[in-house]
Amino acid sequence: MASQRAAQIANHLYPQGMLQNQVAIITGSGQGIGAETAQLFAREGATVIVQDIDSNKAHAVAQAINDSGGKALAVPGDMLNATHIDTLVHQAAEFGGGKIHIIVNNAGFTWDGVIHKMTDKQWDTILALHNTAPFKLVRAAAPYFRVKDGAPRCIVNISSTSGIHGNAGQANYGLAKAGVTGLTKTIAKEWGPQFGVRANTVAFGHILTRLTAAKEEGAFVTTPDGGKVALGIPKAQKEAAGQMAYADIPLRRPGTATEAASAILAVASPLFSYVNGQTIMVSFAPVDLYGPGY
Repeated sequence: MASQRAAQIANHLYPQGMLQNQVAIITGSGQGIGAETAQLFAREGATVIVQDIDSNKAHAVAQAINDSGGKALAVPGDMLNATHIDTLVHQAAEFGGGKIHIIVNNAGFTWDGVIHKMTDKQWDTILALHNTAPFKLVRAAAPYFRVKDGAPRCIVNISSTSGIHGNAGQANYGLAKAGVTGLTKTIAKEWGPQFGVRANTVAFGHILTRLTAAKEEGAFVTTPDGGKVALGIPKAQKEAAGQMAYADIPLRRPGTATEAASAILAVASPLFSYVNGQTIMVSFAPVDLYGPGY
């Protein structure tokens, strides 16, 4: 497979790992794409800070990494809590020997609704989680990125093709994910020239996660006030879309969480050392998963 060949090439070029001696904060890494990214980064030599709102899942991922010979620390908490963000940065730097090299802003979820029915709470929560929280994390970590020690540093902000093409039922998510691109480009322009910091966006299309599974499977997230938000796409809408859901994907299939994590690794790795301020789509998927009449 192409992915195996790529891994063989990377192992030849970087036998100790592409992220050797680097400290990486990965938000939302207790499951799904984030967990796969944490494990992949660790295998490439990074010291990984596993952040997730679910404490049990965060600790489980960190434990799995440590048990397999990697180095990881779980720092669970809510990214909507400014105090937690400060704690996250402090503990990451302390665990990493005073250094932070990589931030992957991955934490997030969808809270869908058509425009005329969307509540202020839905709107405000999604923008706070996908825009304000990443900004606050990057701002808090600034002292560890605005340095000139010759070490590589990069920020990878996770977006979605919904932020590029739009998607019915996702006005809040589409706007938030479009905003991620602006944040990324600004970081690249402010911190690239003097400090060599790279910032890129990875915009995912249809990846197999709890956000694209059938809503009837029962996945949910708990909001800070104790409410529950059901995740996924209504089964009827998925069935109505049928194979059309993959019509604009060149490979005609959804991607896996492992494939998504591999894309994040590529962007964070030295293989992308001259790529800055860009948005990489993985993969093209403008078809509305919700279909007409959502």
